[in-house]
Amino acid sequence: MSRGERARRRAGGFTYVGLLALVVLIGLMLAAAGEVAATAAQRERETQLLWVGHEYRVAIGRYWRQKRVYPQTLEELLGAAPDAPVQVRYLRRLYPDPMTNAVDWVLVPAPNGGIMGVTSSSKRAPLKTGHFDEGDQDFANASAYSDWQFTFL
Repeated sequence: MSRGERARRRAGGFTYVGLLALVVLIGLMLAAAGEVAATAAQRERETQLLWVGHEYRVAIGRYWRQKRVYPQTLEELLGAAPDAPVQVRYLRRLYPDPMTNAVDWVLVPAPNGGIMGVTSSSKRAPLKTGHFDEGDQDFANASAYSDWQFTFL
């Protein structure tokens, strides 16, 4: 075996180790990018949850102001009874919970019956822990999304 062949064999092993290190580095970079994307997606769902929860709060408030009672079901927010002379829609549609992608809201009961609000059924810890809008300051430092109660008092 000549000197050139031995040197080439040693260099071939070095190239393999270098390529393996490159593959590991690319894998770590992809994992970090996936983590960033997952966090961004959760922040987007949080923003949607705050918007949808606000819509339910406003709809329940409008319902209460007009009828002086809380709705018994979320479906009542979609419109008046079919025999009513004027259809009033307090909510366009039943929005799903962005954290679960289902209309599986936990209903917050009113003291005298009916529904005074909704909350998510998700037990995940929120990313947002401060700087909430007026009316949502109680959400600060909540341990789970289910602690964010969108209620009309």
